[in-house]
Amino acid sequence: MSPARAALLACLLFGSASAAAPPAPAAPWIPLFNGRNLDGWTIKIAKHPLGENAFNTFRVEEGIIKVSYDDYPKFDSRFGHLFTNIAYSHYILRLEYRFTGHMMADAPTYVNLNSGVMIHAQSPQSMRFDQGFPSSLEMQFLADEGHGPRSTANLCTPGTNIHLAEKLVTKHIIESSAPTFPAAQWVRAEVEVHGNEEIIHRINGEEVLRYQRPQLDPDNDNAPASDLLQAGSPLALSFGHIALQAEGQPVWFRAVELKSLETP
Repeated sequence: MSPARAALLACLLFGSASAAAPPAPAAPWIPLFNGRNLDGWTIKIAKHPLGENAFNTFRVEEGIIKVSYDDYPKFDSRFGHLFTNIAYSHYILRLEYRFTGHMMADAPTYVNLNSGVMIHAQSPQSMRFDQGFPSSLEMQFLADEGHGPRSTANLCTPGTNIHLAEKLVTKHIIESSAPTFPAAQWVRAEVEVHGNEEIIHRINGEEVLRYQRPQLDPDNDNAPASDLLQAGSPLALSFGHIALQAEGQPVWFRAVELKSLETP
């Protein structure tokens, strides 16, 4: 029997290798928020102990995480974050957000209709008692103030830097190409994270920003970066916690889900 006929017979009898080994199914979407309580999350609010939900800032009502300032006597720079208990590296995160109410009167003016989600964030346990923001990459959420275009899904870099087109970028805010949305509208945000390689921001399914090779800022002498570098953290950021922001403006979050991109 010729080699060609033998190969054909083997294929008919046993099938091809590709037919015998179908591709693995895609990872499922996993809810990070159960819709009932804050199990799986840790609160850190500046000037308050780890885990203390000062003035009931983070509330769960009707399947929504609500950041509220109803019980605050004043804001007093008490920036807060709600951290996942688990750190992640390669994944897609999606959630929906909308703004409500008015910012605290004594909060900085930039806080108006402003919030965000932090990725590659340092752990809440490693933050200083009065530290306002974790070292992280913030997908910044903004809404229309009535003064012209105000894109959402920008990048803010507390204690970090990133690369764009192979160039190190050290400025704090990098604007996206996203449109401006009304404050009360639910907006679907998604961030695709590939460790230290690349990160992509999307709004309502459309890509609006991408950047590469995030790192801690070695020239930052303040809390986000210096503490971590002195403790031996690597310069390159490859993983970290996810954190929802509370910075003086009421905001709601829902449908917080994650899909792993880790290879088996």
